[in-house]
Amino acid sequence: MNLIPISTLDTPEVSLYAQSRESQLAHYFEPAPGLFLAESCHVIERALDAGCQPLSFLVETEKLKDPFTRRLLERCEGTPVYAAKPALLREIIGYHLTGGILSAMYRKELPSAAALCTASRRIAVMEAVTNPTNVGAIFRSAAALGMDAVLLQKGCSDPLYRRAIRVSMGNVFQIPWTVLSETDSEQLFPLLKYHGYQTIAMALTENAVRLQDLSVEPDEKLAVFLGNEGYGLSPQTIQACDTVVMIPMKHHVDSLNVAAASAVVFWELTV
Repeated sequence: MNLIPISTLDTPEVSLYAQSRESQLAHYFEPAPGLFLAESCHVIERALDAGCQPLSFLVETEKLKDPFTRRLLERCEGTPVYAAKPALLREIIGYHLTGGILSAMYRKELPSAAALCTASRRIAVMEAVTNPTNVGAIFRSAAALGMDAVLLQKGCSDPLYRRAIRVSMGNVFQIPWTVLSETDSEQLFPLLKYHGYQTIAMALTENAVRLQDLSVEPDEKLAVFLGNEGYGLSPQTIQACDTVVMIPMKHHVDSLNVAAASAVVFWELTV
């Protein structure tokens, strides 16, 4: 283990953790992919299992006594491990460190939308889902309930934001995904049609089919569109989809949170 104790805020090697916002880290090596922050041993382990490479670790000194933490760090021989007391780490990064360990990791090249459509049967498509908590929860449901891939259109929160990763319980590393460029988004429906997908818009419209009344075959290719937390899917997306589906509500509740709705529809369509 390449252990480097630190005792001051003026350690240049950890300035990346102290001075960079997550959006800045995403572009750290532009035009190559940048960095993201993985927090907690469980999440870091899943990232490593998915082939992500760490740049460095920041860890509470006491955490080094934990056998699982030590095995995780020893797995990354040669990678700098900066260790400090919890109070100093809070000063460095500006928040309480969940699980006592943080890693700056290199982002991987994302697959193409065409590659994911070719290899998948069930796809979730997010449109302007802006809350990292919702994005992370949707990934967790997608991985748990049998979706094969996730496509994110412009305006979605980054799945590799620290909070999104943590809420997903590391499942952003369990399921293939990509972010669509503007050109990719414009060509998405032709691409899905070419690969034989039926497209489903989750929306509250007058002609929407109740989810329990939707009939799909086990081997049918489906792409499920999930919209923004406030205004839902755009009218253009709703019109372009083959079917509009709603989840019936009771007690005059108008709708579910998009993350909760995703779990319901994924369960109905894949289990």
